[in-house]
Amino acid sequence: MKSLQRMKSLLLIGIFTISLYTTVQAQSLEKEIDAIVSSMYTQEGPGISILVAKDGKSVFRRAYGKANLELGVPLIPENVFEIGSITKQFTAVAILMLEEQGKLTVEDEITKYIPDYPTNDKKITIHHLLNHTSGIKSYTGMDSFMKSARTDMTPKELIDVFKNEPMDFDPGEEFRYNNSGYILLGYIIEVITGDTYENFIEKNIFEKIGMNSSYYGSMSQLIKNRASGYKQSGDDYLNADYLSLTLPYAAGSLMSTVDDMLKWQNAVSANTFIKRASLEKAINGSTLNNGEKIDYGYGWGKANVQGSKGYSHGGGIFGYTTNGVFLEKENVYVIGLTNCNCKNVGQITRKVAAIAIGKPIPDKKNAIELSEDNLKKWVGAYQFEGDVIRHITYRDGKLFSLREGPNSREFEIYPMKKDLFIFDDGTISYSFSLTDEGKRQTVFKTAQESFIGKGIEKAPPAERKTISVATDILQKYIGKYELQPNFIIDITVEGNSIFAQATGQPKLEIFAESETLFFLKAVPAEIVFNKSDTGTIDSITLNQGGRQMPAKRIE
Repeated sequence: MKSLQRMKSLLLIGIFTISLYTTVQAQSLEKEIDAIVSSMYTQEGPGISILVAKDGKSVFRRAYGKANLELGVPLIPENVFEIGSITKQFTAVAILMLEEQGKLTVEDEITKYIPDYPTNDKKITIHHLLNHTSGIKSYTGMDSFMKSARTDMTPKELIDVFKNEPMDFDPGEEFRYNNSGYILLGYIIEVITGDTYENFIEKNIFEKIGMNSSYYGSMSQLIKNRASGYKQSGDDYLNADYLSLTLPYAAGSLMSTVDDMLKWQNAVSANTFIKRASLEKAINGSTLNNGEKIDYGYGWGKANVQGSKGYSHGGGIFGYTTNGVFLEKENVYVIGLTNCNCKNVGQITRKVAAIAIGKPIPDKKNAIELSEDNLKKWVGAYQFEGDVIRHITYRDGKLFSLREGPNSREFEIYPMKKDLFIFDDGTISYSFSLTDEGKRQTVFKTAQESFIGKGIEKAPPAERKTISVATDILQKYIGKYELQPNFIIDITVEGNSIFAQATGQPKLEIFAESETLFFLKAVPAEIVFNKSDTGTIDSITLNQGGRQMPAKRIE
């Protein structure tokens, strides 16, 4: 009897210990996540509703900031947000549902369902619309978009806006994110079902899994717990510009909560709407005509968080930014919904996901101090596959990394160990070592892959020269320049210095190479100020990543 009682006591102690350990783990996880999110979102500004789920169940659910700044109403997890381009997941699944029902195939040409669509004798398929390789002009990048932002349109009227525009490239030749493709997908759903896109999503998805706080967006309908949307101008917040939610349509008009988005992810994982074989097409990227792999599939892109793989998508719409990431092996889902287009919510969801899977992203605030000798040990050039050369330089007790090439940018790298250095966001690193012969070598690691670099003797490129531009000329450049809808570059001047600040990003100084050509030292980019026939500055051109992107002056 005593033996049995002792066994029971030991069993109770064991259960209590496991329970206590689980509680401590949960508290630690909550504390770490809270530290990340609260460092980005204060209680006085627009905020974020964030949920973390493990094995389909919420393990962290909290809101930060205000749902309405003017009334001082705090955000709660039940708040409803516009989810922007996360809508594309729902549209893609709807198309794949119809494919499984035998009502279409993704290889069908779009003219099968929209016979009068001008394809310029090109074969444009549903597949091309789904993975942004159609070459069709994206209507949100057209000059007319902002002018009609307040105008309600039917899907057919919306298609008329872009259908006669010249194509950007032949179908399947390039990947270029494209909202027009998803407008056409929404219309194809209507043609096949004889119902509106709105009704199809509500009946076949929202109602089926109890997404009772999700909606096809409306600016006039009263929506319980709707969070107000904001934009940032310098240090101030403003109400978001008005956008008729008939315009984003099947590319971005849905609204939801973090709880409903978890229901959605759980249903996707459980193959509630489509079979696993169909989901594989959506989440595993796709291929261009030349065989090049791209990370975007149908409504999702591949994700990699600290080596753990999955799929994700973000959204950006007037007044709201969103991001959701699902890591398959760990069965972890993180969804962040914000009511301002002013912060990088994707950075937060990645960091939170990394903590949730026990692989936290290193933080530069934990960098260690190294002696000058230990730092200079790794100074020099490194050659990687494909003739890529990166230079490590020493200045003022710090190491910097610079990749050779046009618009190259110098990044500070932070020591976490004597031989391990990370970049600012913690997801990219150098691991240095010496060969048996005493030669330098390194492993350059990104979130996706690793590259080996061999130490070579080569001097770093000369620093780009700057000139001084008179303050009265700089003053003429002050203004707001619209790169794309809801994405503004704000040019300001302080004393003899000029700065550029993109929506949701920090203010960065730009440096003059000529009176109209400026470059950034903080990022590999250039800004050209363009003069009109009258000599006034009416636009800028942003040169970055091999692309030249014009932005019209709007203020």
